[in-house]
Amino acid sequence: MFLTILCSVIALGFDLTQLYGFRKYSKNPIILPYGTGARAKAVFNPAAVAKNGKIYLLYREEDWTGVGAWNGTSRIGLAESVDGINFHLNSTPIIVPTFYYEKPGGCEDPRITKIDDRYYLTYTAYDGLKARLCEAVSSDLIHWKKIGPVFPNAGWSKSGAILNEKINGNYVMYFGDSSIYIAYSKDLIHWKASPYPVLTPRPGKFDSVLVEPGPAPIMTDKGILLIYNGADYSHKYSVGAAIFSKDDPTKLLNRLDKPFLQPTKSWEVYGQVPNVVFAEGLVTLKDKWILYYGAADIYVCAAIMNK
Repeated sequence: MFLTILCSVIALGFDLTQLYGFRKYSKNPIILPYGTGARAKAVFNPAAVAKNGKIYLLYREEDWTGVGAWNGTSRIGLAESVDGINFHLNSTPIIVPTFYYEKPGGCEDPRITKIDDRYYLTYTAYDGLKARLCEAVSSDLIHWKKIGPVFPNAGWSKSGAILNEKINGNYVMYFGDSSIYIAYSKDLIHWKASPYPVLTPRPGKFDSVLVEPGPAPIMTDKGILLIYNGADYSHKYSVGAAIFSKDDPTKLLNRLDKPFLQPTKSWEVYGQVPNVVFAEGLVTLKDKWILYYGAADIYVCAAIMNK
């Protein structure tokens, strides 16, 4: 129901330049690291979805386990809010590393899509050497069934964002963390990837080194909206957007030349990974859109735009 409402709102005369209307919440960050346990080191890169009048964030939390330059195991935590800003965090994570390919790095960077009465979550499993795009399914956001790696025979894979409706009989997922590729599925479980990128870095732009999907793509009156994260040669991460054809999700129609969100605040410029804003969650609440993003790989922040 929520995604249907979101799509209908965006469909009313939507244009990519509207996204420049997002403003960072004045009291960011909205979630910070805490204590000595699973979220002691960092809380960041949240997916977001609405359910029964509340906003739920599924965020990456990281502890201080491990040794050397890389340390910390990631899990996926759950938080809920009535106003979309003030969140109550569950005491225990909802997805934890259990398989060999998820240890010791953990389960990272979720994205979520609701289709019918089920939630489809993609996340990155990291064993310390190799990243694998994985999927999990739930009917209540609490109990999750892990499906496993989306592309079991592939090499490195990350960052899957699933459209909530079929195109030409197939569900569509945009994925990748260098260029963005596309994959198709009949059942949302078995995916076949195309070898050809649909969105690539652009020399001299904010996305000159890499592009990576953000929140779940959304069907609009102008085409498929894909908010994405881009990095330049200084390793600065900013947020941009593109529109793909409704009939051919590989066909790029339009793309912002400049990001609509970029690191400017101290908590975005300084941190575990400096100069990073990284969006993975988008919801609508009453008269506003709220975009949730990770800041410097430490904090959860929000940007808000009026409808």
